[in-house]
Amino acid sequence: MSKSDPTHNRRNALLAGPALAVIGIFLLLPLGLMAVYSLLKPGAYGGVVWQFSPEAYIRFLFDRDIFDDSLVLTTDYLAIFGRSVLQGAIATVLCLLAGFPVAYFVATRPENQKNIWLFLITIPYWVNLLIRTVALLFVLRDDGPVNSLLEWLGIIKDPLPLAYSDFAIGLGLIYSYLPFMILPIYSALERFDFRLIEAAYDLYAGYRKVLFGVLIPIVKPGIVAGCLLVFIPSVGSFLAPDILGGGKKMMIGNLIVMQFQGSRNWPFGAAVSMILLTVTLVLLLTVARRAGDSLKNAH
Repeated sequence: MSKSDPTHNRRNALLAGPALAVIGIFLLLPLGLMAVYSLLKPGAYGGVVWQFSPEAYIRFLFDRDIFDDSLVLTTDYLAIFGRSVLQGAIATVLCLLAGFPVAYFVATRPENQKNIWLFLITIPYWVNLLIRTVALLFVLRDDGPVNSLLEWLGIIKDPLPLAYSDFAIGLGLIYSYLPFMILPIYSALERFDFRLIEAAYDLYAGYRKVLFGVLIPIVKPGIVAGCLLVFIPSVGSFLAPDILGGGKKMMIGNLIVMQFQGSRNWPFGAAVSMILLTVTLVLLLTVARRAGDSLKNAH
């Protein structure tokens, strides 16, 4: 049957219809509403006034002087954005450092053991993220098991301020998204021909040369996918900074939620969401373009 056959095309359209409907209703429509709301005026008690205004985007970088209404540059929101990117980058790097050895370990197990190890990795994630985050807070509290153990061992006299800190937020992000790093790398390692490592050692390559010259370049797509899957949700995370940071270490996710709940400035919340979305898309396109260039150079 030819691909240009009308019957073939109609059948493909019917098969793709449900997926396209879900994407349109639950992705494109909310994004369109958010883009429209970001260009309107805020209502007095929440909601929007249907009058065009770019004020929400201006407010992200500038404050208006109360006397002459002139624009004054402010970096408060940029600092929140920068803190979110920094926390996301640190979580991504630490997830990579912790996740790559785990993925390598699982990929090199006998076939009848791999599913067991993958099962063990995913068990904690059968529990709701909110419950896991609150549980981690109990572990990090002043009277939690970590500080109690350190005091019992005589390492510290007073409890360490682990909870409600940047450390707690970073730990929460790593705990939340570590499997998103392990599984793509494991998938790439599953397709890797480990005889290449033996061949490299036979040619007197050292451990570092084998790792950075043979293994990592071949499994690089899995590493890139894992980094994106960890970095993107980490930057926009809400639960970890809200619960583990105690609301004192605001990230971009908390800023967005605050605009829709406490501040009731829906256009500004939508504008911050659009800025975050734009930065994320630019990052994805940049990574995809570089990956495409690397693939062309490899051929």
